Order: sequence, then structure tokens, then C-alpha cells
Amino acid sequence: MSTIAKRPRASVQVGARAAGTPALLPMLWAQTRAQARVFWRTPAVSMTGLLMPLMMLVFFVLPHARETWQGSISVGAYMLAAMGAYAVSSVMVFNFGVTVAMERGQKVDLLMRAMPLPGWVYLAARVIGALVFGALAMGLLFAAALGLGGIALAPPVWVSLAWRLLAGALPFIGFGFAIAYLAGPSAAPAVANLTYIGLAFASGMFVRLDQMPDFLRSIAPLLPTYHYAQLAWGAIGAANESTLVSVAWLAGYTVALFALAAWAYRRETLRKFA
Repeated sequence: MSTIAKRPRASVQVGARAAGTPALLPMLWAQTRAQARVFWRTPAVSMTGLLMPLMMLVFFVLPHARETWQGSISVGAYMLAAMGAYAVSSVMVFNFGVTVAMERGQKVDLLMRAMPLPGWVYLAARVIGALVFGALAMGLLFAAALGLGGIALAPPVWVSLAWRLLAGALPFIGFGFAIAYLAGPSAAPAVANLTYIGLAFASGMFVRLDQMPDFLRSIAPLLPTYHYAQLAWGAIGAANESTLVSVAWLAGYTVALFALAAWAYRRETLRKFA
């Protein structure tokens, strides 16, 4: 009888452990879907990231798509790479900078802290969601450039440009997190817009650097957006630096910006929960 009585109790304990063991992949998938819905249902963020670069391409790039620069560089391809860099990195900045700041204002961070959700799952879900929306913004640009502007690139060039845009956007995740925890929830959208658009403009994403004032041309090589744009332009053979140099600069900025974001996050955590 004692042996029989112990077996159900052991099976219940095993079952409880099995039920309590988090299924990390389904949890990551569910959290990624939830973060994607938050981003999509925030028009001030999603529409800015998805439609603004597309509108700029249609109104300012496509009319000059068939022109050439320096004799051999297609203006359409050059500006497509620049708009792609702006689109993908702005999604990273606004996905992390604005939506995380808004969640702070809504006390969602308190709710997340009370949930049995590992911190890395929350972060990974945000990274995956940002990359998906970045790829969507990039896909819209590519489709408009090809279908409306006739900007035709060789298949390997399309592939090279796509991976450069997605891989090179990693520093801007840290940039967005830094904004989220350094700026207040109501100020984050303005801070993100002003700082990022200023960096993009000073890096030649909207106007070629040879058409800009000397002081902007002198500071541009110090900016992360400059090296990100150079990485994208390298796919069409229009970069002013090698891919290795661009990657090295972006790697350094990734470390620096994530360190800044981590410091701001720890400061916020100590202030709220210490």
C-alpha cells in the first residue's frame, strides 16, 4: 500500500515540474508576436518607420532614378541604399526608443518584472520584432524602387544590400534603448526624431555629402549613421571606405551604445526597485 501510495505523489510532482518548466521557444514566439502588435498598433511609430522612407523615395528619388553620378553610379541605386539605411535603422531606433519609453510611462516594465518571463526572452523578442519590421520597410522600398522607378540591380547586389542593411543596424538597437531610458516617456519621440534625423542628414542619407557644407563633411565620418550608409553603399560600389572599416566602426558603436543603454537601464532599475 505504501509503495502504491507513493507513486501517484511522485507522478504529480514530476507533472508539476514539467508544467512549470518554461517552454522557451513558444514563450519567445508569443512575446515576439505581442511586441509586433504593440509596434504595429502605435501608428506614430510604425507609420514613421514604414511609410516615411517610402514617401521620400517616391517623391525625391524616383524622379532622378535614371540619372548617373560621377559617370557610372546610378543615382537611383545610390539613394535607394541611403533610404534603405534610413528605413531599417529608424525602425530600430523607434521600436526600441519610443515604444520602450512609452511602456515605461504606462508602467508595463513593472508588469514585466512581476511576470515569470526571462529578461533575455523580452530582449530577444524586441530584437526579432525590430528586424522583421526593418525587413518589411526594406522590402517596401525595394518593391517601389523596382516597380515604380525601374531601379534594377543584379540579384547578388540585392542580396548584399539586404544583409548589409539588416546586420549593420545592430548599433541602433542600443541607440534606441539608450533613448528609452535616458529620455522621459513623453519626450522620447521628440528626442528620437531630432537626434536620429539629424544624424541621418549629417551622414549624407538625404543629401549627398559633396553637396553639404564643409563642417558637416568633416564631422560625418565620426557618426554611426555615416558608416552604416557607407556599408550600404558598398553593395553598389559607391562607398568611400572599405567594408572592413565600416564593420569595425559599427562594431565599436554597438559596444559603446549598448554599454550606455545598460548603464541607463541599471540606473532606472535602481531608482524604481532598489
